[in-house]
Amino acid sequence: MSRVVLAGPIGSGKSLVGAMLAGRGAHVIEADRLGHAVLEPGGEAFDAVADRWPAVVRNGRIDRGLLAGVVFADRSELQRLETLTHPHIASRIHAAARAATDAVIVVELPLVVDLLGPGWHRLVVLAPYEVRLARAVARGMDEHDVRRRMAAQPPYDVWEASADSVIVNDGDRDALAAAVDAWWERFVASG
Repeated sequence: MSRVVLAGPIGSGKSLVGAMLAGRGAHVIEADRLGHAVLEPGGEAFDAVADRWPAVVRNGRIDRGLLAGVVFADRSELQRLETLTHPHIASRIHAAARAATDAVIVVELPLVVDLLGPGWHRLVVLAPYEVRLARAVARGMDEHDVRRRMAAQPPYDVWEASADSVIVNDGDRDALAAAVDAWWERFVASG
């Protein structure tokens, strides 16, 4: 079984790469979705996050937009949030991976840190800053918010240094598909 962490900064195209890998038969686990679940009422991190930032609780739920406004404006607050949520997200990822029967398991994880431990191949998708910004804004995100989130993420070279392999997504969809095919052939199909 191949275990892959698919990482990259906002706007790099990791979700598109994840969809392409799913089209090749991989089982894709979206860490963001699991991260949202741990913040839901009754979720493992809800009480701790609500206690830490009571102003982000609206109608008994954590308003993720308000929470993002707090944590992406202050790196120490982001680190605190990660301390409260990452262990629970990692636990859910490991449980989902254990339950999967597919030969290739891909965890889409927008982090540079190693959340899952040894035994995972780290594929990082990268793109230039302006390309990433334009993509995120085209998806409907507020430009100021995107810039704030990008500023809170590690720089390009740190992402690159964290990788076992890199796909640069600075062209069109066909170029990206060709890069994904080449990666799949090298790291999965050739075994």
